[in-house]
Amino acid sequence: MSRRPEAPGETNDDTCDVVIVGGGASGLSLAHHLAATGSSTVTVVEAPDGPRRPPERTWCYWERGSGDFAEAVSASWSRLRVHGTDGRANTVDPSPLRYRMLRSTVFERLVHSRLARSSGSRVLRATADTVHDTADGAEVHCTTPDGRTLTLRARHVFDSRPPRSLPPARTQLMQHFRGWFVRTDADRFDPAVADLMDFRVPQPRHGLAFGYTLPLAPDRALVEYTEFSRAPLTTTAYEAALAHYCRDILGLGAFTVESAEQGVIPMTDARFACRTGPAVFRIGAAGGATRPSTGYTFAAVQRQSRAVAAALRDGRAIVPAPHGRRALAMDAVLLRALDTGRIDGPGFFTGLFRRVPPERLLRFLDGDTSLSEEWGIGLCTPVGAMLRTAVELPFLPRRSQPDPRIGESPR
Repeated sequence: MSRRPEAPGETNDDTCDVVIVGGGASGLSLAHHLAATGSSTVTVVEAPDGPRRPPERTWCYWERGSGDFAEAVSASWSRLRVHGTDGRANTVDPSPLRYRMLRSTVFERLVHSRLARSSGSRVLRATADTVHDTADGAEVHCTTPDGRTLTLRARHVFDSRPPRSLPPARTQLMQHFRGWFVRTDADRFDPAVADLMDFRVPQPRHGLAFGYTLPLAPDRALVEYTEFSRAPLTTTAYEAALAHYCRDILGLGAFTVESAEQGVIPMTDARFACRTGPAVFRIGAAGGATRPSTGYTFAAVQRQSRAVAAALRDGRAIVPAPHGRRALAMDAVLLRALDTGRIDGPGFFTGLFRRVPPERLLRFLDGDTSLSEEWGIGLCTPVGAMLRTAVELPFLPRRSQPDPRIGESPR
């Protein structure tokens, strides 16, 4: 990295191969994969302590093998369970896949330590103010915690900051939730089984709602109340829904809430641009990595980060789309069918888990299935309602939507 002489009130300017704006899941994942190739010098601009830094978050995903971040995994589960509105439970074993949980602080600590051991990588605590293209790359203008300015110059900039507004869409729902980390007075959980969707909770008039339970020990778990609908709830309403779920449905008895988390994830068929200039790219949720039909992001971020690192190693500057066209087209149909009420959301998801082999279903949700597999899965859905929606979609205009607070997905 090169520097020019320092001016009054200003830190030295820096030059490197890659600047990554944002030190969340997508920014740090890309930095990790770039450092592993050793082909680029990398600066991660990470917000300093204060209101710009998000609270601790939970990210979940499924994968086979140990994966790149095994040291940071807080918990994992070999079996998954879905409860229908009729109370019937369906427990599946998706092996060789396992469902895993990462906590953001542990993940950040692990990646920071790996970057510290890489001679060409560093994390800079600063606020990124502006990003723009230049004749030979791009510049990021930053402000350090002590108020000085810094200009970072790079051949490529990867920006994970939330956009100011969402792109126009035909359908936009929100996945919004609040979760409690609870400790019970007696053993109430099976640490081998994660409850992905429990539809025994009261259903809203529009959209769907479910409980989500990730056991961490026989007496500890993350318990969430989640809705797919058009608008988030008040914190008071989430608290009431969680209390009802823990007390009346899970039957936890006496318990203590040790901490809480809350969030909103856009579920939209908007088209997110992966490139905003010749040398500036969008990554993570800001670049469309969130799967519209589920809200999961972390696995897509890893695929995209590996592909970007491989491309830069080979002398190419590309950011592949996080999800394939077929997957996005199917998600657009599902979102519209849910939003119009043509399909029953709880029945749709429980039907998939009851009829489709679990490993194939999870690969489908990750966009990793063949056309023939997707055809078979499609036959397990309400075919008439889905076909009617598919025919309707091309004629619907894309409109600007209300912009929920976009953060990195906890899924």
